Amino acid sequence: MSDYPGKEAFKLGFGLMRLPKNPDGTIDIPQVCEMTDRFIAAGGTYFDTAYVYDDGRSEEAFRLAVADRYPREAYTVCTKLNAWMQCHDEESAKQQFWTSLERTGAKYFDYYLLHAIQRNNLHFYDDYHIWDFVRGLKEQGLVRHWGFSFHADPDLLEELLTKHPEVGFVQLQINYADWENPGVASRRNWEICKAHGKPVTVMESVKGGILADPIPSVKAIFDATGSKLSYAGWAVRFVASLDNIITALSGMSSLAQMEDNLSYMKDFQPLTAEEQAVIEKARMTLDADQSIPCTGCRYCTEGCPMGIPIPDIFTVANRRKGSPHFRTVREYNIVTQNKGKAADCIQCGQCEGACPQHLPIISLLEKCREMEA
Repeated sequence: MSDYPGKEAFKLGFGLMRLPKNPDGTIDIPQVCEMTDRFIAAGGTYFDTAYVYDDGRSEEAFRLAVADRYPREAYTVCTKLNAWMQCHDEESAKQQFWTSLERTGAKYFDYYLLHAIQRNNLHFYDDYHIWDFVRGLKEQGLVRHWGFSFHADPDLLEELLTKHPEVGFVQLQINYADWENPGVASRRNWEICKAHGKPVTVMESVKGGILADPIPSVKAIFDATGSKLSYAGWAVRFVASLDNIITALSGMSSLAQMEDNLSYMKDFQPLTAEEQAVIEKARMTLDADQSIPCTGCRYCTEGCPMGIPIPDIFTVANRRKGSPHFRTVREYNIVTQNKGKAADCIQCGQCEGACPQHLPIISLLEKCREMEA
């Protein structure tokens, strides 16, 4: 595993899924450039994007902030081929690689992933011969390390790593909230990768931002320690303290978030035994809570026939504890303005098939109807 760039030097990766936006919805490139400068100056090298992120604008932002401004040896970059979104056949799926190469200006990819594999989309990667295609890209020198990002059960992970031993690494969802969550199986999947000798890049270290602003009972646990570490800091350090990890990605959306991450990752210290005990107490408290564990990836909204902003509705539902009803209704009305409401769900199941967290979205939306005025 020593040939993986940056593996030993710097464990924080810059995730480009949730970049800062201008009021008109475009990406705030000057701020991304400043974030990039701070990241690289601190020793960071790993950038993670994807063909489907922000309809390609994430890859373009990478080019403007990184590839156009730094020599190629100053960074490593990962992007992804998604065979089940924004394509319709083998040719259009494979074309994603060439489009990504042009968008990013990277010349080659240090890391390349088959994106968001689940049981219900795996057949696209098989039917379109994507495994062989990416293997060929490595042989051509266009990809240095390739693997897949994974949102499914341990049995399927075991099956894939046995069937495809040539895979170099795996991207897993790992965070302390999902460590023992059977719907995500962070710990078990991490253990399977270790058993197969496959290093891991970690997504959702802060669970889509949820662990940066956890429920009050979890905040109280961290606050009681007297530590100045941010809530996000506890989450990222938990992941970075694991072995067999290439990088812990954090999807940073502002310069302030970058500065916070660098404050504890520039001179990273693994969690102590006492800190691990605090994390475990926080995890158990989360397990006892009934909040909706949506990460806001928005895969569920791609084909919703009713245009329901599912992640936004769930965010309002998770934040309503302790809030007056009128405030909850106001927030709900804001996120559903000119869009579908929870009551508009026709129970087609498209969202549940696309959800990496395997959430029972239909029944959750049924419960969310009570927020409607």
